[in-house]
Amino acid sequence: MSPVFAHGQLRLYLLALLESGPKHGYELITALSARFDGTYRPSAGTIYPRLARLEDEGLVTRTDEERKSTYALTDAGRVELEARRDELTHLEEGISETVRDRAFQVRDDVRGSMRGLLKDLEEQARQARAAAKPGHDPSSDARRESHARWAEADGLLTRFRDEVRADLKRASAHGRVDSQTVEQVRRALDDARRALRDTLR
Repeated sequence: MSPVFAHGQLRLYLLALLESGPKHGYELITALSARFDGTYRPSAGTIYPRLARLEDEGLVTRTDEERKSTYALTDAGRVELEARRDELTHLEEGISETVRDRAFQVRDDVRGSMRGLLKDLEEQARQARAAAKPGHDPSSDARRESHARWAEADGLLTRFRDEVRADLKRASAHGRVDSQTVEQVRRALDDARRALRDTLR
């Protein structure tokens, strides 16, 4: 995937998030993840160095309380934010487009995996139907062949399940699994189940 923010954009967006009031670093990370519908979640190693630079530039202040640091806009930070309001509007439009693109990519990845599975299982079903045609002598060799094909198809299902689980686990680790993603996965699986049932009838 292409970078979420161009040079300097994350810096501007952090100022925008602080406009509503002081926030902890974790709150900023969570707010960014929510804005991207879970398709992007910045790491602490991305956010805190930028907050430190904003502090060095006098655009934010940091208040340390126990084990948490709270960040707030300074007057200079508000002046810069206001001066770049048009740029921020353009950035918001770009974020909306990025969220849509990332959601479509998750959907397309799931559908691509489904198509590969369907192709393999359709071939197995075709061979099973050919073996079951009238006049066919169900010899022990044929039964063994049928069982071997069933085991192969069952293995394909297991492999598909494991691969999708691994993909979901990686996406979840990066904060990219939200309600929209789950709904897209549910629809793709429903479509695949219906297609498989039609194939195996």
